[in-house]
Amino acid sequence: MNPTLHVVVVSTRDGRAGLPIAQWALERARAHGAFAAELVDLRDFALPLFDESRHPRLGQYERAHTRRWSAKVSEADAFVFVTPEYNYGAPPSLLNAIDYLAREWHYKPAGFVSYGGASGGTRAVQMAKQVVTTMRMMPLPEAVAIPFFTKLLDAEGRFAGEKGFDDAAKVMLDELARWTGALAALRG
Repeated sequence: MNPTLHVVVVSTRDGRAGLPIAQWALERARAHGAFAAELVDLRDFALPLFDESRHPRLGQYERAHTRRWSAKVSEADAFVFVTPEYNYGAPPSLLNAIDYLAREWHYKPAGFVSYGGASGGTRAVQMAKQVVTTMRMMPLPEAVAIPFFTKLLDAEGRFAGEKGFDDAAKVMLDELARWTGALAALRG
């Protein structure tokens, strides 16, 4: 059985481009074949600003939304975070979602598909990588950065992509598969 990969839509706002880009990434992950890939949308979890009274490392969650989020993250062996860049950094939705949990993230690799203007969201990824390492995750150097993403959305809002992005996704997924296997013993 293939390991489970969650392709996580980070942006939760109305009019977001993250969903069509995440659907593109999900298609690449499924075609790659190394994972049982699933789309996970942070919007569906409606996590308020962190509101648990106990530290996440204890795993003593009081709120239903935290228990639901914990169960979903626990299912995954690896992640691809599809993230925009907000004000030269990672979106609050991503940081908040990470902060909710602790052990559920441990020893799982993380890839990134970022999008934005000229930088393609790379500054958001730089910030997110620092955060995920504190959760004992392995952030990959291989990634997909999509600059000027609005030029790649068609009239219906679908992400068209280009060959260079497909190639970058394959390299990232190859490496993600390696790290998922390598970290399996630590997760077990």
